[in-house]
Amino acid sequence: MDLMIHSSRFLLPYFPANNGPSQSCALVVLNQPIPRFTPLLWNHARLRVCADGGANRLYDELPQLFPDEQASAIRKGYMPDVIKGDMDSVRAEVLEFYTNLGTNAIDASHDQDTTDLHKCVAYIRDLPYLENHNLYILVAGALGGRFDHEVGNINVLCFFSTTRIILLSDDCLIQLLPSSHHHEIHIQSSVEGPHCGLIPIGVPSRSTTTTGLRWDLTETEMRFGGLISTSNIVKGERVTVKSDSDLLWTISIKKALLMR
Repeated sequence: MDLMIHSSRFLLPYFPANNGPSQSCALVVLNQPIPRFTPLLWNHARLRVCADGGANRLYDELPQLFPDEQASAIRKGYMPDVIKGDMDSVRAEVLEFYTNLGTNAIDASHDQDTTDLHKCVAYIRDLPYLENHNLYILVAGALGGRFDHEVGNINVLCFFSTTRIILLSDDCLIQLLPSSHHHEIHIQSSVEGPHCGLIPIGVPSRSTTTTGLRWDLTETEMRFGGLISTSNIVKGERVTVKSDSDLLWTISIKKALLMR
């Protein structure tokens, strides 16, 4: 079984040299409070997409992260490439502001069977200049707020299981570890951890084995209504995971993380 390597180096102010193959990063901003480190994610991304009302969050909240600068200058400097979704949440003045700057607005209201995040991920995956085998998508404002929205975002991880998608909030991140691979997670201890968890998604896990955790699992069965690995602790700089079912990996993000 192939090995998949994961690293939260996108939380660092710069990518360390010689740290694996180059990757294409896209950022999606959702309609929830944006993390304080959104400017850092923005700088790493080759493509920035607002999902419908995520444009309101960018317009309203990003200038608050730069209290010593003019709000208008921040808004012009952080212009999304695309706004896509049902267009039932983005305010008219916000949409006009960004489209006047050159943002591409895509009305996808004809599709009522998928979420705005789903629509944005599908759009990003179809772009020819982003290499899908090295693509990862960061989703800011993916956690918090209504629980059904959070579950919908997690469902997007499962639907696009072959694409690396990381859901982010101020407090933690979540990503899918597909059972088709063994996984090696490189811990960026300056910005994340130590609290972490592994949660079976879709079906129970009959056997999960880990290394690098305070409470490692050894061919352990996990299921809702039984054991799941929450409030675990990373011990070092590397965690390995093998499982017969898809798992969600979550790890805390440190409050001391630099904003940009």
